[in-house]
Amino acid sequence: MNYQKELDKLIERLKGEKKVPRLLLHSCCAPCSSYVLEYLSDCFDITVFYYNPNIYPESEYTKRILEQQTLIGEMKTRYPVSFIAGHYDRERFYEMAAGMEHLKEGGERCLKCYELRLREAAELAQKGGFDYFTTTLSISPMKNADRLNEIGIRLEKEYGVTYLQSDFKKKNGYKRSIELSKEFGLYRQDYCGCEFSLKNVK
Repeated sequence: MNYQKELDKLIERLKGEKKVPRLLLHSCCAPCSSYVLEYLSDCFDITVFYYNPNIYPESEYTKRILEQQTLIGEMKTRYPVSFIAGHYDRERFYEMAAGMEHLKEGGERCLKCYELRLREAAELAQKGGFDYFTTTLSISPMKNADRLNEIGIRLEKEYGVTYLQSDFKKKNGYKRSIELSKEFGLYRQDYCGCEFSLKNVK
């Protein structure tokens, strides 16, 4: 399935209908969210949800969440972007990762981590009456959009909120996120975020 093509069709339809649906956007970090906000903010009323209990150490978490808030404050969008900070529940992440600490990045541990974060987003989207929820994660060349969308669709059925299927790395999305990061002077981390991915870059 061409997620980008389908998303472009939806955006064109929304423009024609002059509807502005509410979207809960799970963000992994400010740089990745930069292009997604630029791309979607003309058509959606966006609330950025920063929920990433995988981030290690806590100082890194603090740095990333502040960058996210800075970007939202400085980026000009058609509709104001709201922000919700999720709970920094590291124990929940370690409970999820138990027994999978040795797995390579991109494997089963990472898929479970995606689901952990997307589930929290789906639950919040349901409680908050959002029309859609999605994540910035697919913008990364290291992330499998098919698997992310599979998780999102499964959670859509469970929570009754439409998952906005996407592959944000398409249309040079990742390249554009690098350009925007430079434009806004954003901190770009050199590892995914968790303790295990940090070990891979040392």
